[in-house]
Amino acid sequence: MSFGPADFPAFAGTMAVERVATGFRWAEGPVYFPAGRYVLFSDIPNNRIMRFSEDDGHVSVYRQPSMNSNGNTIDREGRLITCEHAGRRVTRTELDGSITVIADKYNGKRLNSPNDAVVTSDGAIWFTDPVYGIGGYYEGVKAEPEQEKHNVYRFDPKSGEVKVVVDDFVEPNGITLSPDEKKLYVIDTGFTDGPDNPSHIRVFDLDVAGGKMSNSKVFAEMPKPSITDGMRCDTEGRIWCSVGWGDPNEDGVRCYTSGGDLLGKIHIPETVANLCFGGQQRNRLYICGSTSLYAVYTSVQGAMKP
Repeated sequence: MSFGPADFPAFAGTMAVERVATGFRWAEGPVYFPAGRYVLFSDIPNNRIMRFSEDDGHVSVYRQPSMNSNGNTIDREGRLITCEHAGRRVTRTELDGSITVIADKYNGKRLNSPNDAVVTSDGAIWFTDPVYGIGGYYEGVKAEPEQEKHNVYRFDPKSGEVKVVVDDFVEPNGITLSPDEKKLYVIDTGFTDGPDNPSHIRVFDLDVAGGKMSNSKVFAEMPKPSITDGMRCDTEGRIWCSVGWGDPNEDGVRCYTSGGDLLGKIHIPETVANLCFGGQQRNRLYICGSTSLYAVYTSVQGAMKP
């Protein structure tokens, strides 16, 4: 059962969007851990990762300092994968709590500031590397970029090799997989660097075994000056993405069909950077809105692929 606009599966039950936690400077990068029933998310300028426990609503600091962590995901072994601005690297938190550096260089030069990541079923980590984390001291450490381009990379778990899979983004940002792993979606927030640059989501055909992306298409355009920053997929292949930094009437979440048609919007009273599905039935959408974490029950289930 679903209430609200026809075919828009955003709400279940009483349709309420709840603010479940607040007091952050810039909430980003949420990821749900089913085993512990908690959401981890970054509070970038405060240099910490927060934890929201679903059982009793308790909020605590999971890690500080967090190297100004941004995007987080979970691999198939239940380990935390984190993109760190200050470290200019992608790390994995092992089950014993130790931290392994996955990637911090390409061709002998430091990465710019890894932003978001997904893990495919073969264990490969695909991540974006714009320059936002080295642009100043608010969400990282100011530095000159060493990589000429702002790439999407793939880390090979067998060889340890980091390779470029796409090199024609202005600012590659959020990234997510379709449930069947045949499509990979990547956001370009190049509009932040100039009005003629993109504010859209691109979709690629994904060859997991070959480690390749091909057939780039624009999946959805965002209404400038707003941008989308993070996104997730549900089990039916719909894309749920954040909207913010532009028209306040657009602040919130958008939901698109797998064909790129806009189904509807969830309005949030703050700029939204990212979101993830969670809950024991994978039907609760957690939304990072600047100073707060919001949640809403939906009538769909998240694909919960990392």
